[in-house]
Amino acid sequence: MVKFVLSQEPFSEGKSPMRFLTFALLAAFSFIHITCAAEQTSFTIADGSFSLAAPEAWQQVQPRSRIVETEFQIPGDGDAKPGRLTVMGAGGTVSANIDRWRGQFTQPDGSDTKDKTSVKSIKMAGCSITLVDIPGTYRDMPGGPFAGGQAIQRPNYRMLAAIIETPESGNYFLKFYGPAATVSKHAAGFQKMIEGLVPATK
Repeated sequence: MVKFVLSQEPFSEGKSPMRFLTFALLAAFSFIHITCAAEQTSFTIADGSFSLAAPEAWQQVQPRSRIVETEFQIPGDGDAKPGRLTVMGAGGTVSANIDRWRGQFTQPDGSDTKDKTSVKSIKMAGCSITLVDIPGTYRDMPGGPFAGGQAIQRPNYRMLAAIIETPESGNYFLKFYGPAATVSKHAAGFQKMIEGLVPATK
């Protein structure tokens, strides 16, 4: 809570009540602006049924693709490029989508990406959530999977993903990928965001 304490000293020449009122109003507007900026990191899935809060440093941006409902740009680590978080509802089984994501990665040592993939399950807000962690060289399609164009191979990338199985609105996919250094820097923030899943207040 922010408290505004007015001076107990009597107003003297050059210290008009208007100056104090102006200062108080500016401080109040600054607080409101900061509060609103923080609130903008919250977003919903499943037709507004569930809410998540992204880290404040993550910037919500216009989705590049029509199939993406919500998108964030994540600050890069040092000189590394920013990361990207996409949020969307889609069909397909959990295992089929994990296999598809594995197919977007190759390993520099020629090993099987399946052996490098970490998968675990948690339960939050009545939803089953599958967490996926895949490192390697990422086959990036900048225009989206259905836009065509040439794929770009991005070495030393990493993907953190969550598949949220909602009771009534199907599966939602949150996919955070980018340079390994960037993803590693924000991995704890991604985990906290997913574990903070709550029913949205209506």
